[in-house]
Amino acid sequence: MNNRADRVRKTMLKEIGDILLKDIRDSRIKGLVSVTDIELASDYSFAKVFVSVLVNDEDKQAALEALKEKEPYVRCEIGKRIRLRLTPKIEFHLDDSLERGSRISALIDKISKGEI
Repeated sequence: MNNRADRVRKTMLKEIGDILLKDIRDSRIKGLVSVTDIELASDYSFAKVFVSVLVNDEDKQAALEALKEKEPYVRCEIGKRIRLRLTPKIEFHLDDSLERGSRISALIDKISKGEI
């Protein structure tokens, strides 16, 4: 990834996190929602935004649906905050890597204690 693409990706990561924290109010979004990564198309026309939601599975799906409904709003806000020729279409995806990491860490702890 070139320097400009990396700068745009990092700026979008920060701004989308800020939008989710301060601007979006929806009763379906419970718990902590954080932006973990963004995959940006080489022409900046599309962005996959990976979010981590720290709640149970039912609430995760409800939060993802709420975020998908807010995609046009988030895109509009990104267009206002970041000067780009084309504001990328945004698509939210769940990222469960934090939970997998915590589960693996717990398993390693059990193995080191001899419980497994």
